Amino acid sequence: MRGFLIVCAGLAMAGAAVAQPASVTVDLKGPKGEALGKATLTEAPKGVLLKIEAKGLTPGWHGLHFHEKGDCSSADFKSAGGHVHGGSTMVHGLLNADANEAGDLPNLYVAADGTGSAEVLSPWTSLKGAGGRQALQDADGSAVVVHAKADDHMTQPIGGAGDRVACAVVK
Repeated sequence: MRGFLIVCAGLAMAGAAVAQPASVTVDLKGPKGEALGKATLTEAPKGVLLKIEAKGLTPGWHGLHFHEKGDCSSADFKSAGGHVHGGSTMVHGLLNADANEAGDLPNLYVAADGTGSAEVLSPWTSLKGAGGRQALQDADGSAVVVHAKADDHMTQPIGGAGDRVACAVVK
């Protein structure tokens, strides 16, 4: 009898439509507009899952952040503004007990051939603001920014991550 119930439950599940979570895929560009990969942001029950696949970057660790504006138009990517944050002041750092920046993410490692890939969950963000989290697809959008150096996750304002070397607009 138990086997029959399991089989029937399996058959019912096989025919049921499964809703796909909302996601957006954006192009990662370099300062001269060159293609440096893609980033896919997927709404998760408790945040945003970011999958990034990069190429053409210098080997080593790179800071990775969500920035507050969906604008990568300036060559230095300063047009993307500061990090997405969740308070009136911006305190940076995954290792900082006082941090409030929703844009803080773990570093991205790039191999000797210039490629890097990662999948990370940001529990402080949402594509549209679900659960009171910071919306990445608000009126002015946001950006995924890769920095030249590693983020130490403590130093203000950007963890010593240095210049912005790649940017992707999230609208």
